[in-house]
Amino acid sequence: MNKIVFSLLVVLTTGLMGSAFAIGKIGLAYFSPLLLVALRFTIAGIVMAVIVKALKRPHPQKVKQWLQMAAVGFFQTAAVMGCIFLSLRTITSGESAILTFTNPLLVVVFGTIFLRVRYRIVQWAGVLLGMAGVFITMGGQLNIETGTFLGFMSAVSWAIATLLIKSWGHRLDTWVLTAYQMLFGGLFLFAASFLFEDPFIEVNTVSMGILVWLAFMASIVQFAGWFYLLQTGDPGKTSAFLFLAPFFGVLSGWILLEEQLHLYVLTGGALIFIGIFLVNWRSGSSIKKK
Repeated sequence: MNKIVFSLLVVLTTGLMGSAFAIGKIGLAYFSPLLLVALRFTIAGIVMAVIVKALKRPHPQKVKQWLQMAAVGFFQTAAVMGCIFLSLRTITSGESAILTFTNPLLVVVFGTIFLRVRYRIVQWAGVLLGMAGVFITMGGQLNIETGTFLGFMSAVSWAIATLLIKSWGHRLDTWVLTAYQMLFGGLFLFAASFLFEDPFIEVNTVSMGILVWLAFMASIVQFAGWFYLLQTGDPGKTSAFLFLAPFFGVLSGWILLEEQLHLYVLTGGALIFIGIFLVNWRSGSSIKKK
């Protein structure tokens, strides 16, 4: 792929990932948190499901595989996004983005424990640096908010989903999995919204614009662009650029919400970025099964 095109796609996809935090926080003025994210991913999932059906992508033939996609949807979409949007009620969009994108560090830890994957020393150094960054980001203020814990739990859920995809993904079409995990996740979130919150929605031009942006640009376009990059380039090298997403999360929070850039958040975020870079850079050639 042309380097300029690759760079533009990297900036586009990671920018969309990061900006969703600030735009989502704005959306909380018009939606209850779980209802907003439920609508976002149900719409995105339905549109993607129609597309993969029209393109005749191979769908699962066994109930077990549908259940696997539902499990991925629960962790990757429902748990991750539910925690993110709930966290935005008490912490900044930048802090939430930084905590959420620590998931590559947790993948190393969970992969070692549960999948018996062996990583190089440089990758473990990345984990230690990243966790130090998390400690600074979470402990930089005397009163840790509930959102801080939820932001970190979104990373835990994302790491679990990543390991599930590594275990089951080779039996499933990538685009079909993407479509239906979003749809299943959206349905789980609808249930959570009616069980755990008082759902509300204020319909106007701004709220509908936010919903359309989150469902189409920050979900469908973002997923399509990212998977295209992973499929056409080296997955290990490409994944290293994921550290740009929390940078764009902090930047968009500063621009759109005028969030203050506290020194402890920037310091912790910098350590997390370096850690993720060390974990992902050339990781594809350095991971071995025990």
